[in-house]
Amino acid sequence: MIEMFKKVVFENYANFNGRARRKEYWMFVLAYYILIFALIFLSSLLPDTIGGLLIGVFLIAIIVPTIAVTIRRMHDVGKSGWFCLIPYYNLYLCCIDGEKGPNQYGADPKNQFEEMNEIGNE
Repeated sequence: MIEMFKKVVFENYANFNGRARRKEYWMFVLAYYILIFALIFLSSLLPDTIGGLLIGVFLIAIIVPTIAVTIRRMHDVGKSGWFCLIPYYNLYLCCIDGEKGPNQYGADPKNQFEEMNEIGNE
């Protein structure tokens, strides 16, 4: 889970191109909520201004990767990134399986070695 969070946040910080599997998206969401709850708990132990500042800095720092992974998730199901602005429908799109094989947004991240598996088959 932490490896997936690091991959999304540090390696694909502002990558709005390509596709993100369901696992990548939901592991990012899970890590996000674990971190935000830990920060809320930590901020309850600190003075109000420091705790609020800590949470605020985290939320500002994580907004770009959150949007990027959501747009890549929309691309995986074959939709434009703008679909993440439609309430409830975007949640549905985040839950369904991505398109099999390559689509207009890139190769299938779930089966990246699809061409390799077809070698020798006619």
